[in-house]
Amino acid sequence: MIALIQRVRQASVTVADETVGQIGHGLLVLLGVEQGDNQEIAQKLATKVMKYRVFSDDNGKMNLNVQQVGGELLVVSQFTLAADTSRGLRPSFSDGAAPALADELYRYFVTFCRETGINTETGRFAADMQVALVNDGPVTFWLQQS
Repeated sequence: MIALIQRVRQASVTVADETVGQIGHGLLVLLGVEQGDNQEIAQKLATKVMKYRVFSDDNGKMNLNVQQVGGELLVVSQFTLAADTSRGLRPSFSDGAAPALADELYRYFVTFCRETGINTETGRFAADMQVALVNDGPVTFWLQQS
């Protein structure tokens, strides 16, 4: 499972001209589910995302996590993160989880984050989404859990 996290001042997701999720200060999480992923992997990655220290402390050092700064999460499913780009000029998605499993684990990831008390907004699974963000920094990290 892959999470591309971006520290944001604000972010939103729109589907068919309707805003379906938006946050202020926090993390935009683009989530890719791979074959072989399960709830244990999703829980470990969600914990890592929430505890990853990407926010500055009083000394300007990245020592604080999203919970410590009172931030929010916007979790957006993104199957393209599981693409194999090692050959040719067209990505292969054979490493991605089947849609039913990907949806289940995406929902599990979101529920787990919400249960910690962090305001967690979402996109819409398998929809054509437009994601808008103001990247703070910019700060972007690729996290992977297996």
